[in-house]
Amino acid sequence: MIAVNPTDSVSVLAAFGALGVLLVIFAESGLLVVGFFLPGDTLLFPAGVLCAGGGRQDPRLELWQVLACAAVGAVAGAQAGFLLGRHGGRALLSRTSNRRLKEGAVRAERLLARYGYRKALVIGRFVPMLRTVLHPAAGALGVPTRTFTVWQVVSGLLWSQSLVLAGYTLGSSLSHVDDYLLPMVAVIAFLSLLPLLAEARRTRHRPPR
Repeated sequence: MIAVNPTDSVSVLAAFGALGVLLVIFAESGLLVVGFFLPGDTLLFPAGVLCAGGGRQDPRLELWQVLACAAVGAVAGAQAGFLLGRHGGRALLSRTSNRRLKEGAVRAERLLARYGYRKALVIGRFVPMLRTVLHPAAGALGVPTRTFTVWQVVSGLLWSQSLVLAGYTLGSSLSHVDDYLLPMVAVIAFLSLLPLLAEARRTRHRPPR
């Protein structure tokens, strides 16, 4: 039996390969509660690195499969999250005791109000944790279905494909890429958290109303 840690991108890729990318990105892109704990950026980037084939160990991944699975997971997951939000999202958010979920919903609502639907869906896709709650929040807040669908597809493809291809490009330029995989995951995780840290700092220094 293979022991799989769903929060560990290397473990997911070793166990399921490209299929693991589809399943995890689907959940991370819109399934409230569950998606908060799953890797997104830190799964797509190392998957691209492993597609380069410059390492010494398995898994060996096919680039076209990873790109396709990442795209399907990102687009289908966001749409599923939107539908969940449209049909009961407000009730779920009002009943939950999860502090991170409530804070994410507040940030999502603020983002939609500040930038408008189109920009918010693109910007939010690149912010972990916010990405998970943004799509259900858009459904709960009554974002028009057509507007949401068009821009979540655009943002989902841009986010998922760019990270996989960035990993593939870097992996192709390095020999013995396995030696650098875990440090690269740590760097991607840190960079992906910078927008959240910046938002937390702005909130802390914002004068009370």
